[in-house]
Amino acid sequence: MGADESTAVVSGNVQARLGAFTLQTSDFSWPLSGITALFGRSGCGKSTLLRAVAGLIPRAHGTLRVGDTVWLDGTRQTPAPQRDVGYVFQDAALFPHLTVRGNLTFAARRAPGGMDAAQIEAQAKAVGVAHLLDRRIAALSGGEKQRVAIARALLSRPRLLLLDEPLAALDWRAKDELLDLIGELAHTQRLPMLLVSHAPEEIERLAQRVVFMEAGRVLRVEPLAQALMRADSPLFDRLGPVAVLEGEATPLAEGLAQLRIDGSQLTFPGKATQHRVRLRVYARDVALARTVPADISMLNHLPARICGFTPSRAGYVLVRLCLNDGQGLWSEITDQARAALQLREDETVVALIKAASVER
Repeated sequence: MGADESTAVVSGNVQARLGAFTLQTSDFSWPLSGITALFGRSGCGKSTLLRAVAGLIPRAHGTLRVGDTVWLDGTRQTPAPQRDVGYVFQDAALFPHLTVRGNLTFAARRAPGGMDAAQIEAQAKAVGVAHLLDRRIAALSGGEKQRVAIARALLSRPRLLLLDEPLAALDWRAKDELLDLIGELAHTQRLPMLLVSHAPEEIERLAQRVVFMEAGRVLRVEPLAQALMRADSPLFDRLGPVAVLEGEATPLAEGLAQLRIDGSQLTFPGKATQHRVRLRVYARDVALARTVPADISMLNHLPARICGFTPSRAGYVLVRLCLNDGQGLWSEITDQARAALQLREDETVVALIKAASVER
């Protein structure tokens, strides 16, 4: 691999024309680590850029460097089979005439150095399909097919895993399970991933950074936390501004766990895991108080500093809050409430959050 992966980056400036669509990214760069999300409206070029990274656009030109390896220089391209990438398609793209084992064996034979049956079964177990190895592809659910597709991609021992809207065709339960799996694999295998998605929830649950795209261009690359602390963030949907909080979690009671945030705790529905937990909190679910109130059912009381105000919908204001550990939070309150509490920037308040409103 050459360069130290802890400091390696993906960088370039890629152009390609496909029919009436033109990809002209402008210069971009992001770390070759964690999960990087390509985000934008349908037709903005997310999948096209992903395919260019994979080497699947023959007429692409410009520059593309992954770590210390040049994959595109002018019109000279490294062939796709030599790029050390795994690719997961939206429709899984499995061989329908083979069993799950057959699909994985086909991929394992093409892995550098090959893989034996035990390694195939270990990878199948890692993605939760070991019990399906002898099943035909037609007998699998959508979520099961995507698990097999992920296992097949991982068997190639990729340096970079490319995921092209792998959750788009799944029901909510299968999508939720696959989000957990992808996050777990990124953590346990320390494999850099490039994820295409137009769903903010998927990005908020998985990504470390976001590549915002529009009309074939890369507009900017931002860490997720920074992108979510802009009141005009494209990641905010019809439910309004949302913040992501991360930390170590511990079990609390049946169906509940607690996230530790610099001396405070945030109770949430779910269970603690062996690694850091990421939670989503909407601005509309955060109330503010001057002091910790007594006799109230909201048991989540987080001390915070007011870092700014932004006008919201008519009669409302967004309050940007800074927690003690540097993480951010939003609260949407009425103008009347702001006036009644006489809230000002840099003052300390208490953020009140219902446990039931906290989402994974």
